[in-house]
Amino acid sequence: MDTTTQTELEAAAFRRLLQHLDERKDVQNIDLMILAGFCRNCLSKWYKAAADEQGVELSYEDACEHVYGMPYSEWKAKHQQKATPEQLAAYQASQKPA
Repeated sequence: MDTTTQTELEAAAFRRLLQHLDERKDVQNIDLMILAGFCRNCLSKWYKAAADEQGVELSYEDACEHVYGMPYSEWKAKHQQKATPEQLAAYQASQKPA
């Protein structure tokens, strides 16, 4: 596979991941962090880092808006729930080395 095709496939997969996360607003970032070790904010940071590596000017806020599909503050107000004590405990447990 040539690098252009690989890049196109990776970009399509990333767009599909963002679509999937957009369709699953019920899945909280803390749940993603507990289970997968990354969340929407991580994707935003990785997207910004990729822009920086390519010399593309992109603010973290704009990266978040791309990942969340709206400004982060709006997404947070509409969809983010307060973490439960159980979620916080599971997150803490997931951070300890095995």
